[in-house]
Amino acid sequence: MDKVYNKLVRDRIPEIITANGEVPVTRVLDDKEYKEELEKKLYEEYQEVLGATGKDRVEELADMLEIMKYLARLENSTIEEVTTIAQEKSAKRGAFEDKIFLEKVLKK
Repeated sequence: MDKVYNKLVRDRIPEIITANGEVPVTRVLDDKEYKEELEKKLYEEYQEVLGATGKDRVEELADMLEIMKYLARLENSTIEEVTTIAQEKSAKRGAFEDKIFLEKVLKK
C-alpha cells in the first residue's frame, strides 16, 4: 500500500527510499512553497522537541537548527548571523540562564 507524506524532506531521503526498494515520488518546490514547508517543518520539529528527552531531544534540536539555517538563507542571511544577533540580544537584554518568570508588572 502506498504511503502519502506530502512534506519537505532532507535531500538524501529519496535516495534512501530507493535503496530500500521503494519508489519515491517527488517534486521541487518553488520559493513560496519552500518557505511555507520549511515553516511547517520547523513547527513539526518543535513538537518533536517537546516530546523528547535526553539525547533524542538534542537530535530534534539539531533538526530545528538545520531548518533555521535554510529559513535564514531565504532572508539572505546565515545561521552564523542569526547566532551573532542572538548573542547581541543576550548581551543587551540578558539570556534565559537565570530562569526568571515574570508574573506581572505593577503600576506605581
